[in-house]
Amino acid sequence: MPTFGGISPAASSGLAALAPHAAAGVSNSAGPVEDSQEAPTPVSLYVHVPFCVSKCAYCDFYSEAAVDPARYAQFVDAVLFEAGHWSHYDLLDDVPTIYIGGGTPTIMGDELVRLVEGLMQTVRLRPGAEVTVETNPETTDIQMVARLVEAGVNRFSIGVQSFDDSVLRTLGRCHDVAQTQRALQALRESDIPFSIDLICGVPGQTFPSWEATLEQAVASGARHASVYPLAVEPGTPLEAAVLEGRTPAPDPDVAADMMLAAEVALTVGGMPRYEVANYAQPGHEARHNLVYWTGGAYLGVGPHAASMLPYPLYEAVAAGEGWEVAAPDAAHVPARARFTREVTLAEYLRYPLRRPEPLELLTAPDAAREDVMLGLRLTAGVLASQVDAAGLGGVLQDLAEQGLVELGADDSGDLRWATTQAGWLLGNQVFGAVWAGPEGS
Repeated sequence: MPTFGGISPAASSGLAALAPHAAAGVSNSAGPVEDSQEAPTPVSLYVHVPFCVSKCAYCDFYSEAAVDPARYAQFVDAVLFEAGHWSHYDLLDDVPTIYIGGGTPTIMGDELVRLVEGLMQTVRLRPGAEVTVETNPETTDIQMVARLVEAGVNRFSIGVQSFDDSVLRTLGRCHDVAQTQRALQALRESDIPFSIDLICGVPGQTFPSWEATLEQAVASGARHASVYPLAVEPGTPLEAAVLEGRTPAPDPDVAADMMLAAEVALTVGGMPRYEVANYAQPGHEARHNLVYWTGGAYLGVGPHAASMLPYPLYEAVAAGEGWEVAAPDAAHVPARARFTREVTLAEYLRYPLRRPEPLELLTAPDAAREDVMLGLRLTAGVLASQVDAAGLGGVLQDLAEQGLVELGADDSGDLRWATTQAGWLLGNQVFGAVWAGPEGS
């Protein structure tokens, strides 16, 4: 049964998968990073916008629908205050990517523009930094796109999911294909690169429907595409519908066939696959997501946003904030800290600097295994030397005997481990074995 390895990189934990307003912004320093004697640690920024027009049937991300628009300004104030606060720890002195996701950020309209403008004044963006905003068809128009581009956005990600209205209804989406086409036209006219999200394996979705969706995705002008098999997440309306027999459960074998069809269609259309679920024209890979998959540091701002920092950086913040940090024993010295702030919107607005919870500390061996695990999400794979340094050579040999990974030379002649087609489709089996380590240690 295919499992794909649909891990959310911003929330991965072993096997799981960011002039300001006068009342809020704290300007750290504007402009590009300049040379200094000690270069700052690159830290990408993720901002989680918890607002939606309505909740989709399958979505388990934290967001609230039908919120009083007055909350938008309060939220932007809180985010700019929080980002400004963390900037005083030099966390945002070299920001290679910003990703504003959610939720549906563009539902905030003018307040989203203010958010982008405020962040530009708060962080030190690396020259050529990637600045992405997520959007949905029902909240995308040419005026909003133009204002965001003027504010500094240089990439969009649009949640299309399907070019079939019946499939959209099953997913509980609040847009239709006509709105999608108008939104895509607005993005094309901006001449700014954009990515398109698609979902396959939806109950009732036919192969002709899926093939037509892929054809329109290739013709849309997108330079990047993400293709995900539908998953039934706990607590969602989709789970309730499946449990009550109102909707059949997604068939993973059908989803696997649709993923294979997507790889062919998108590759032929000029967007080869470079990661488990992601395709791009060469040079248009999602740099922010690559931070997740290559062990880079990222700071999450907003309710339920995830962060991952080198432990010395986290330790400095914890000391400055007065957070109690347990003294690690000599055998388990932390190398990384991964944390979220699992609070409601109301709690976040009251106190945006709340201590993060939950917190997970990774030792150097943990981090090395995780880097291999996430690196195997990429079609380029991971260096054999990195696998050996992590103590995972035997694990990869065992997976190779099962036909799930293979060893080969890259264009530079370096040996790399990468998943086979079977390993791609059975991704969680590969990732689970890598995370468990030798003999499940």
